[in-house]
Amino acid sequence: MPQTPEFPGDDSPTVPIPRTEIDRIDRRSRRRTARAVNEIPSPHPVPRSGSGSGPVSGSVWLTAQQSPGAQRKGRYIAESTAHPAKMLPAVAAHAIAHYTKPGELVLDPMCGIGTTLVEAAHLGRRAIGLEYEPHWAQVAAANLDLARRTRPDVDAAVFQGDARQLLHALPDEIRGRVALVVTSPPYGPSTHGQVSVVPGGGVHKYHHLYGNTLDRGNLANIGHHRLLSGFTRILTGCAALLRPGGHIAVTLRPWREHAELIDLPAQIQACGTHAGLIPVERCVALLARHDDNGQIIPRGSFFQRDFLRKQRERGLPLHLIAHEDVLIFRTPLTEDDAEQPTVPANPDRTPSSRTPTKLASLQAA
Repeated sequence: MPQTPEFPGDDSPTVPIPRTEIDRIDRRSRRRTARAVNEIPSPHPVPRSGSGSGPVSGSVWLTAQQSPGAQRKGRYIAESTAHPAKMLPAVAAHAIAHYTKPGELVLDPMCGIGTTLVEAAHLGRRAIGLEYEPHWAQVAAANLDLARRTRPDVDAAVFQGDARQLLHALPDEIRGRVALVVTSPPYGPSTHGQVSVVPGGGVHKYHHLYGNTLDRGNLANIGHHRLLSGFTRILTGCAALLRPGGHIAVTLRPWREHAELIDLPAQIQACGTHAGLIPVERCVALLARHDDNGQIIPRGSFFQRDFLRKQRERGLPLHLIAHEDVLIFRTPLTEDDAEQPTVPANPDRTPSSRTPTKLASLQAA
């Protein structure tokens, strides 16, 4: 595959992307989409308005009615628990069920233990993932093998590589065929992890870091501003792989740095816009159970509760985070597509006439 300026073939570090370069990428992405729109049937037309932009809608997803452990039981190998920031399976499953049909292709460019891929497989979708750290790529592949025990027809594959070089790391055959991307940026120091109690030594945290902290190629280790630049680059790559009108669901949450709230959702929404995507929804995925009396029952980790206790002792009245934001973007339908809200997946849409390539065969090749 020829190299392009925005996707170099080497392991060069992420650097801020000039505005002129982002504009050039946007124009080229829209031209590519216009050429492809006749090949892949689109959802029913989106009404336009004179303003050229539309409101961003929202909804609440009940995604923590079961505990995280109960959601993963029997569907993920034991080693999966060691990942420092796992996506909640119900969040991925909700997005996949809502924005795709059975047989359509789902992508996660930073797939970790393969949560998106496993949930897509169990819902009868095809799935492909990319993971930077070789160990977690192997765990994701093992989780897909586990899914195949109950669903032998699972068509999914995991590749190892840098999501900032997405178009080089994944097969050309999937370009323009991805219906949905579900992913989450790394949170850096704001990860979950696990705890152990050592008699006389207090509480110790483990499994809370991404790989080698000295690896500057890992987005989790390069600082907040370079993370945003790198994620913009990833979203630009995703836009090139999505079909016209395809969706991207990004799960994320604000975090606190020295007690100051970092509004990551708003920053990632700006990244998506710079990548040529159209923001259409900002949803709330509950991390707390909603009971029959209308009460929200949080499922905070030990570290979250411990952090809140310490901050309250210092006089800062913080509250437990009980949800994640889910930002929904879509790709343009035509070159001059107005930025309008999305529409639900059309169950009567005719599938693409192109014969899908078996993903497992691409991985083996």
